[in-house]
Amino acid sequence: MIDLPVISDPRGDLTFMEGNNHIPFDIKRVYYLYNVPVDSERGGHAHRELEQVVFALSGSFRMRVDDGRNKADVWLNNPRKGLYLRNMIWREIDTFSQGAVCMVLASHPYDEADYYREYEEFIRDV
Repeated sequence: MIDLPVISDPRGDLTFMEGNNHIPFDIKRVYYLYNVPVDSERGGHAHRELEQVVFALSGSFRMRVDDGRNKADVWLNNPRKGLYLRNMIWREIDTFSQGAVCMVLASHPYDEADYYREYEEFIRDV
């Protein structure tokens, strides 16, 4: 988990992040998921090279992560805490709360060739 700094005053909280400082890579892409139906599943893939940090900016959801040997469920529900996913981690996202917003910081631009979309292929290469 990555715990980001916060500056608080009577007007509210401000959290910030910098690539290669708070985030362990240079940020090349940012995307976010929103309006996700509560019974939907996202993810279901791994990356050969890409690293990511995943945040719940609003609401909550579950990340199921698997490195080929160990599996874990991580609940994200705090916009200051991001889950760092190195390459070669299978991930599934589910149990979205109503109004959840998932933001992802990525180390590379989108590249379909970087994806494992079949779990069996991922396990074979781990």
